[in-house]
Amino acid sequence: MARHIYACPLRWSDMDAFGHVNNVVFLRYLEEARIDFMFTQAAEAGAGEFAGGSVVARHEIDYKLPLVHRPEPVTIETWVTKIGGASVTVSYEIKDTAEDGTEKVYVRASTVVVPYDLQAARPRRISPVERSFLSRFVETEQDAVRAKDSVPAKDPVPAKDPVPAKVAA
Repeated sequence: MARHIYACPLRWSDMDAFGHVNNVVFLRYLEEARIDFMFTQAAEAGAGEFAGGSVVARHEIDYKLPLVHRPEPVTIETWVTKIGGASVTVSYEIKDTAEDGTEKVYVRASTVVVPYDLQAARPRRISPVERSFLSRFVETEQDAVRAKDSVPAKDPVPAKDPVPAKVAA
């Protein structure tokens, strides 16, 4: 299970009137990480066809915590959760990891990307070379759950005794 890591700089103009990064800006951050992953890194691995054309078919995004401007970049981890015949689902976490290993996740998201033939103006199949590159980054939900379960909590919170329910007379 490999993840692509992208250090995304924050810009002062990314903040909205409420003093945190605007929700739409997070989509731009995801785009930056996806372009680095699917265009730059893929091309360096010999799978540069994505740069010839691709379209976003779907975005799904869960906002977990507000992010405010600071000089340090935020980390975006990108991985693949599904490779279809003519689409790929890319998942992301925008987060910080402290020195003690604790994580602060601001966003969890996924994007369905469809390779697109610009000259023919239609979707195309994922090539064997692209599939080979993407396969190195496949992580299923079960993989993620297993990875999180295998890391023991730093300070486990003891379970409380359940409070007995009141019974109506």
